[in-house]
Amino acid sequence: MEIMTIDMISPDQVIYWQWKFITINATLVYTWLVMAILIVGSWLVTRKLSKEIRFSRWQNFLEVIVGSIREEIREISKEGADHYLPFIGTLFIFICLANLMAVIPGYVAPTSSLTTTAALAVSVFIAVPLYGITKQGAREYFKEYFRPTFIFFPFHVMGEFSRTLALAVRLFGNIMSHEKVIAILLAVTPLFFPVVMQALGLLIGLIQAYIFSILAMVYIASATQAHEEHAQE
Repeated sequence: MEIMTIDMISPDQVIYWQWKFITINATLVYTWLVMAILIVGSWLVTRKLSKEIRFSRWQNFLEVIVGSIREEIREISKEGADHYLPFIGTLFIFICLANLMAVIPGYVAPTSSLTTTAALAVSVFIAVPLYGITKQGAREYFKEYFRPTFIFFPFHVMGEFSRTLALAVRLFGNIMSHEKVIAILLAVTPLFFPVVMQALGLLIGLIQAYIFSILAMVYIASATQAHEEHAQE
């Protein structure tokens, strides 16, 4: 079992059920698990929201998270955060929970699969023009790709694709490499070292969720602000 864990590159390779072209692997199962926890948890926390001075510790915890995310968005976008909060907040909370649950024995973070990180990166790739078009309109947004001249159009497109690839590979590489290091240490060292690495992994998982979300917001803000600047000229 240890050798299989070390050699395994991705949870995509762990097949639980397969029928013809339909495959359910560890990536899907653990992604669904994280989504289910988020849905049930959000319902439990928000079903008895209170505006009084005294409220539950879970509501207080939720307000701290939402307030912190809103403040980070406001710092980057230099405007109100409510427009971006649902998307950026969902990215952060999903990635954070998916990474932190790695302390559970037998669990494999879906973010250690390139398919998951690619899907998250593609969602950012789609969100950037959507937010830009919402703010400026399609014509003004796409005019930016031809500035300062039409010759720069392919370079702008290449830049969009390259940063999407960088988002996917950065998150995948950090989470996957940490899991492999833990597997190797479990095979060749006493328990103490894997425990230390596991604690470090929780910090890495939290940082990677923060970095991914911040970069997504930076890309969105840079696109909308660039178009606003040209629109005001």
